[in-house]
Amino acid sequence: MTERDLPSIDFMLKRLNLANARRIWRDLARRAEQEHMSYEAFLCTLLEEEIACRKGTRIRRSVRAAGFPFLKTIEEFDFTFQSSLRLAAMGSFLSPDFITDGRSVILHGKTGRGKTHLAIALAYRAIQNGFDARFVTAASLIDDLSDASRRGALRATLAEYVRPHLLVVDEVGYLTYGDDAANALFHVVNDRHVRKRAMIFTTNKEPERWGNVLHDNDLAATIVDRVLERGRLLRLDGPSGRTRHLPPEEKPADPSTQPVIFSGKQRTEFSEPTTLPGVRHTSNRDPARRRVRSHRGDALRSRRR
Repeated sequence: MTERDLPSIDFMLKRLNLANARRIWRDLARRAEQEHMSYEAFLCTLLEEEIACRKGTRIRRSVRAAGFPFLKTIEEFDFTFQSSLRLAAMGSFLSPDFITDGRSVILHGKTGRGKTHLAIALAYRAIQNGFDARFVTAASLIDDLSDASRRGALRATLAEYVRPHLLVVDEVGYLTYGDDAANALFHVVNDRHVRKRAMIFTTNKEPERWGNVLHDNDLAATIVDRVLERGRLLRLDGPSGRTRHLPPEEKPADPSTQPVIFSGKQRTEFSEPTTLPGVRHTSNRDPARRRVRSHRGDALRSRRR
């Protein structure tokens, strides 16, 4: 067989579905000649480029399928605003073992502390490690499963939340849910726990208070118990990341630092002096005030007559 009878490289790469190799092999061949690259090095470089291209394509597809509201990485998270959380402590959550062991984590903190950013960053690292992920708010998940239960399609809909290697449930406790919220969330958590599927939750409520928002204290406690059996609770503190650019005088007050008011009335800026036994206020000895009271008394007596 002569060289003219040989099938073209483009044809063979197309048959093998090596689209990227088909696109770059000519440029790489010229580079190999200039750099006196061995046949083995040329072939190895060509295959490495193909693998890298396929990995990039898979990651892009997985990110779109995950449904992230935005994309953030762990490198973009500012740990300097956290006193209880450090990047070094995140190693176990960034490794493939977090997914293969079916671990879970609850990210708890006030609004603006970066809980959703961190959850997406962990999910994105899982995608980079070769797994798939799904992002959903707690309200959407509960509404979807409640509607599926009414339509008699609970098992099929539930499978969509159990199938991904990692499920991120965002904003547990932020909104008001229906009466069957605990039941809907329990189905997801229990099925994923049995199958050792990893989970990430973000919440502004302490886990022991989930019963108040899910309308079932016992079932909420069971949910938290299953999540934390192979999981951890991480607390995010520090200032709000959304308002840290504002000067101190323009930042909203933190409700947790304000005095508790039991009467329902706001305190005045300058409170009235307290009356003590045996002490008369100087205002009571004001002649003008005595004259006003005298006139009021005369008017009242004349009406009675």
